[in-house]
Amino acid sequence: MTISLPPLRAGRAAPADLLERRAQMQVMVDAGTWKTEKPPVENELGGLRTLRFKPEGIPRGHVLQLHGGGFRIGRPEFESLFAEALAKECDVEIVVPQYRLAPEGPFPAGLSDALAALTALREEIGDAPLIVCGDSAGGGLAASLGLLSALGSAPRIDGLVLLSPWLDLRVTAGSYAANAAFDAMFSKESADVAAELYLQGFDPEHPLASPLLAPITAYPPTLISVGTGEVLRDDSQLFHDKLLAAGVNSTLCAIDGMEHVAVIMGLQRPGAAETFAAVTAFVERRLAR
Repeated sequence: MTISLPPLRAGRAAPADLLERRAQMQVMVDAGTWKTEKPPVENELGGLRTLRFKPEGIPRGHVLQLHGGGFRIGRPEFESLFAEALAKECDVEIVVPQYRLAPEGPFPAGLSDALAALTALREEIGDAPLIVCGDSAGGGLAASLGLLSALGSAPRIDGLVLLSPWLDLRVTAGSYAANAAFDAMFSKESADVAAELYLQGFDPEHPLASPLLAPITAYPPTLISVGTGEVLRDDSQLFHDKLLAAGVNSTLCAIDGMEHVAVIMGLQRPGAAETFAAVTAFVERRLAR
């Protein structure tokens, strides 16, 4: 089976409201909203600005962390609190690159950058354990990297962690309507806008744009976490079912009352501690192998 990364395409300028939202995020970063006890190391990986959260001693493994933000807003700082906690708990290094955002960088720019980061990190660490983790849109990118790795078109991935992943850019799942009243962070309207900015006319059914639709014959062991009240609940459930049907080692952690990407927002959020425990247990299992 061959699934190729499509050629890069020219994008378009970001609208004024999106630029304003990004500026607000920068103000929050400058104000220390995501400040950690120990500042991350900032450098480049695969040509991308990258934050690295290191454990106290020699890392037992490495986690490539792909931030969320609907493909259009996110930045590595969003992952800081989760990354620092995971680095401490499991003695792993968390590596968070800044991939290109839409609409300036439409699909497959973000995925191309994620692949470049994965390739560079694998070259750097050799045969050491490497887990790929992503939340929301970053979860979709992580899932697509899992597909490329399984097909031999990307370096080896030893495990995938998908946190409230966005896996189907058609935005047609029933949970968009069923959970509309319960999901304060995401909605069909925002998903439609984000998908249009990212795809810009590209087919949403391409397996690397919507990994839920990809043919799965092999895949890295996977942990999926989602709140049962999220509009993206169906993406997680259906992908988990698909992995199990293909004989893949997949675990679904579906939590009542948990908000979208709660564990990234803070471990005190409802359901976040349970998700964090599931993530650390999964990472420990993968490190043991």
